[in-house]
Amino acid sequence: MKWGWMTLLLVLGACGADGEPVTPTRDATITLSDAGLSGGIRIGAQQGPVTVSLGVGL
Repeated sequence: MKWGWMTLLLVLGACGADGEPVTPTRDATITLSDAGLSGGIRIGAQQGPVTVSLGVGL
């Protein structure tokens, strides 16, 4: 029975039933200006009002 409750808590936590789930985010940009062509990519995660992301310019 103990394992059943632990499994239930893990499943509920993973699906976001105990709060907002963590949502993956991604973004890509391409910019054309007088200086030339540039771009960038960004990936991250969002939960409620908090977003954490990491990006790189190309």
